[in-house]
Amino acid sequence: MSPRILVSFSPLRKRATIGGPMRMLAAAGMKSRIRGSGGGGSESDRSGPRNGRLMLPMWIILSSSLCLVVEGQMKLSPETVQKWAVSFGKEISALSTRYSGAKLLQKKYKDIEAAVKIEEVGGEELAKKFAEEMEEMLGRKMKSVKRLAEAAEDADLYHQYNETLMFEYFNSMLINTVDGNGNPLALGGDFALEKNEHFNKLPVNTQLSNIQVPTNVYNKDPDILNGVYMSEALNDVFIDNFQKDPTLTWQYFGSASGFFRLYPGIQWIPDENGVVTFDCRNRNWYIQAATSPKDVVIVVDVSGSMKGLRLTIAKHTINTILDTLGENDFVNIVAYSDYVRYVEPCFKGTLVQADLDNREHFKLLVDGLHVKGEGKVKDAMKESFKILNEAAALGQGSLCNQAIMLITDGAMEDFQSVFEEFNWPERRVRVFTYLIGREMTFAENVKWIACNNKGYYTHVSTLADVQENVMEYLHVLSRPMVINHDHDIIWTEAYMDSVLFNSQAQSLLLMTSVAMPVFSKKKETLSHGILLGVVGTDVALKELMRLAPRYKLGVHGYAFLITNNGYILSHPDLRPLYKEGKRLKPKPNYNSVDLMEVEWEDTEEKLRTAMVRGQTGTMALDVRASVDKGRRVMFLKNDYFYTVINETPFSLGIVLTRGYGQYIFIGNVSVEEGLHDLLAPDLTIASEWTYCETDIDPAHRKLSQLQAVVQYLTGKEPNLECDGQLLQQTLFDAVVTAPMEAYWTALMLNTSGMEEGVETAFLGTRSGLMRFQRYAGVEKRIGKSFLTSTDMENMFTLDHFPVWYRRASEYPAGQFLYYTPRRETRAGRIVIATTAVTVTVGKKTAIAGAIGVQMTLDMIESKFWAIASQPNDTDCSDIDGICPLRCDSFDIACYVIDNNGFVIISKERTDAGRFFGEVDGSVMTTLIRMGMFKRVSLFDYQAMCKMNLHSVNSARPLLSPFYGLASALKWFLSNFLLFLLEFNICGFWHTDHFADASAHKKRGDMLQPCDTEYPSFVYEPSVKETNSIIKCGRCQKMFVVQQIPESNLLMLVVQADCDCSRQYSPITMEPEEVKYIL
Repeated sequence: MSPRILVSFSPLRKRATIGGPMRMLAAAGMKSRIRGSGGGGSESDRSGPRNGRLMLPMWIILSSSLCLVVEGQMKLSPETVQKWAVSFGKEISALSTRYSGAKLLQKKYKDIEAAVKIEEVGGEELAKKFAEEMEEMLGRKMKSVKRLAEAAEDADLYHQYNETLMFEYFNSMLINTVDGNGNPLALGGDFALEKNEHFNKLPVNTQLSNIQVPTNVYNKDPDILNGVYMSEALNDVFIDNFQKDPTLTWQYFGSASGFFRLYPGIQWIPDENGVVTFDCRNRNWYIQAATSPKDVVIVVDVSGSMKGLRLTIAKHTINTILDTLGENDFVNIVAYSDYVRYVEPCFKGTLVQADLDNREHFKLLVDGLHVKGEGKVKDAMKESFKILNEAAALGQGSLCNQAIMLITDGAMEDFQSVFEEFNWPERRVRVFTYLIGREMTFAENVKWIACNNKGYYTHVSTLADVQENVMEYLHVLSRPMVINHDHDIIWTEAYMDSVLFNSQAQSLLLMTSVAMPVFSKKKETLSHGILLGVVGTDVALKELMRLAPRYKLGVHGYAFLITNNGYILSHPDLRPLYKEGKRLKPKPNYNSVDLMEVEWEDTEEKLRTAMVRGQTGTMALDVRASVDKGRRVMFLKNDYFYTVINETPFSLGIVLTRGYGQYIFIGNVSVEEGLHDLLAPDLTIASEWTYCETDIDPAHRKLSQLQAVVQYLTGKEPNLECDGQLLQQTLFDAVVTAPMEAYWTALMLNTSGMEEGVETAFLGTRSGLMRFQRYAGVEKRIGKSFLTSTDMENMFTLDHFPVWYRRASEYPAGQFLYYTPRRETRAGRIVIATTAVTVTVGKKTAIAGAIGVQMTLDMIESKFWAIASQPNDTDCSDIDGICPLRCDSFDIACYVIDNNGFVIISKERTDAGRFFGEVDGSVMTTLIRMGMFKRVSLFDYQAMCKMNLHSVNSARPLLSPFYGLASALKWFLSNFLLFLLEFNICGFWHTDHFADASAHKKRGDMLQPCDTEYPSFVYEPSVKETNSIIKCGRCQKMFVVQQIPESNLLMLVVQADCDCSRQYSPITMEPEEVKYIL
């Protein structure tokens, strides 16, 4: 027997018994097969025909024996793997229990069970209480806005317009700036600014408001000066409002002439070109307050005469009109030349809601319009009237104003008969006309159409004219409101006003605005219906959601808000931002995410329908909830409770999870006892929760929540408004968990018995209290970011409990759950072990908290490799399989994976944190087929995908398949058109602009909203162990899987010298874009 054959059949391995000669034949056969597979031919091929004939019977005998040898030589012993799993499980369990102190904490809560009571959380009662508190808070904002409107109207009433008025005001662009000689600029001067905690730490002046004027508006125009002078009266009202309601944020007055008065005053920061494109009249709060809901049909001339610049201006006019529409408006677009056509054939003959998605969809289609033929406006007008009349007859659309927007370079036909048939004498539909281009030949005809249909005529000769001229229609539509003096208060959808402050702190803040129109009350103008502007204030949705505190909702519970259109205002699963390079940016459709796209298990839309209708009720849903950024799935039974918030278009929903989430336990200790333990150095409380209201008194705004609690309990700040129930529970938890500090400290001081690699012990309770002990100094710690201020996933926040707390709550109390953080968190090579702590009174059990320990992966690995290796002198007589079995053998691969299939331990260090299906697709596929793992489909309706020119995807399946391109093209078009508006012809040739244009061409790198489906995998715990053989062409791979007791882990031992990658592709967790075919 050659030395090479002996290496192939190690004498240390016990294998199936085969006779001596047969073993020699098998060895010889193996040798021939190896050579043959190398492509050089077998020995028999080179020995001539006679030897070939002699070898043929040998190959027949050998082939049957070879299978036995191949299968037998790599037989893995399940008993050996089981022993390893049991030993490893005991070791890590003992390690986790010792260094976390879990048994001690559970005992401490067990000891006090007689002194606590457990109550069932009443969802309906909670929803009602939260809604009433939100109504009260929002009511205060509405009162502030009403005071502003009254003050503005009174100021205008007593103001006499002065054409030659000279008035110096603080222009927010020019304050605190000087010219080349060091002199203050006109309309500038010294304007005191101080950073303010309440206003996102921005420098502000709480004693004065100041004025912003768009770049395209002359800041000393008589209309501007008179309006600014008149509105100076609002300064005192701004300050008075803020004193009455210190939770108010920005207050403002947007003038119909274009200026914007903002309180508190700020330094307005222009873009890199010194341009301010912000115009308050374009903001949603202004448009919604200035007009009633409306149905609009845009009619655009695409005849041959509209070519070139005229078509460009027409397209920009359409886009600007679309930008003035909101969720309460309805729209369609008709193009005409020799014939009439809808720009979106799917919307033929109907009106669609003018939400963000539909507006962007229209903009994409408008960009594709081309000109040809002769313009015949008569048929287009007929079609438009039919759409509007049918909507009114069927009770569809806005059921309010109706308008046709005619965009043309001339009208030659006899169109009077159309108006006589469809609109006269009531003139219920207003017709607004936009004459495009410098040619004035048909101006009288176009003007006649508007004036005889209660509309407005405007001439748009350049791109720069579009903005101001389009805005005129809003003034006309507001006249009935002005004449009737209808001061309707409006609330906007959620938005991030990043344009307003050009500040990261502000741009990442979701808010809603409450606004109200301001009318002229002068007798001489009352019949003309003059809109002076709109007043409003912002409400940070984060502050509103503080009124539904997390501790009352439990570990998986949450609250959410939607509008009467079904769009999300606030929801813990709303993800309004995405990453572009290193910057966070708002998604194009971030404020039109529908409830059914977040609560997607509501397949019949029962929850959405009830909430949109403003109903009060409850329902239950089985949901697949994801944690750890979608990598892991939990199966929950959720109860939904919902009700309307009176005097607003909003509805509130709260979610309670059955099981532990149904109950809350209440304990009680004295303030003195609790305060002593609350001051321990290892203790913190949730900084984003409201234990005490620190935003009312400016003197309290710099206090942390813990400082505020201590000041209140010690009597130093008795006027603080604090949550008594939360403070009571926090003090109780502080007392019960206090012994952990001494326990952890004793372990740390016992250096001789301290395991190297145990870094942090931690615990958290439902009251948001946390304690942690660093066993290792920062210079030695691998998990340097764990439980720091940047590690938001592992902290209590306004939206969620820590990941380790949430995961522990769905696992049996007392048993540790182990996992490694996601790679992108850059937490380092660490393992987190966590377990729940419960309180039981009678038959009711509530979660008191979770406790755990963070260790280095290196330490866990070293313990595993030490266990998973049989020494050479092992007694193999009773072992059926390879013996001794060692995980460090080159032909054996050993893994430890968790219950979601993620690798914790592998020979390849880079495998840690990867999904096992990516490492070995053949074994994972087999485990799924055998039922040991289950694949679960999850959906993300807020995803962002790379732009695909052939894509037919959409975040809204009800829209045209072309929607997928709309968002990306919108960015390009809007930037390009703004560029044309803002720069002169010389600036056009600046190289920076060509660089920008080049960047936009890289569409493959652009992201667009999309829907995705992605898998998650869950271990079936009823299957404790399994083993199998995978056939992979010329070789077979055996593997053994064994559950590691008292944990969520599995041990896998796999034959590593059989490559199955050709037969089995890796299984990835990459999301796949959902394709919609209409």
